[in-house]
Amino acid sequence: MTTTSQQELFRFLEDRFACAQACTECARACAVRASLVDPDSGRNQELVRRRGIMCAEVCDATCRVLSEDSQVDETTIRLQVEWCRQVCLEGAHVFDGHSGAERTAEACRACARACTDFLTTLN
Repeated sequence: MTTTSQQELFRFLEDRFACAQACTECARACAVRASLVDPDSGRNQELVRRRGIMCAEVCDATCRVLSEDSQVDETTIRLQVEWCRQVCLEGAHVFDGHSGAERTAEACRACARACTDFLTTLN
């Protein structure tokens, strides 16, 4: 293995780990945010709750795909990470409009950035 290919492998692994870690942090923040919302508190709050649940589930699934040493092909990984990136950006947008959800919105943005970085590594 050449030095360049070793460096590429290290970058790939570091970006994959960073993305998985950001997904875990985002899933946790979104699950907490969703649990704090009263389901009977109105339409806007229901949107926050549903978005939090969806984002937590997608981030959790993405973390599992990135963390498992299975035979998942690159196309599947790319699709999962892109889906996670999109859901996180949508979640951040929804959380921006709600008081107290600023940290959750930032966790979503951090996860979206980590997903973008990892997708760049795949190219």
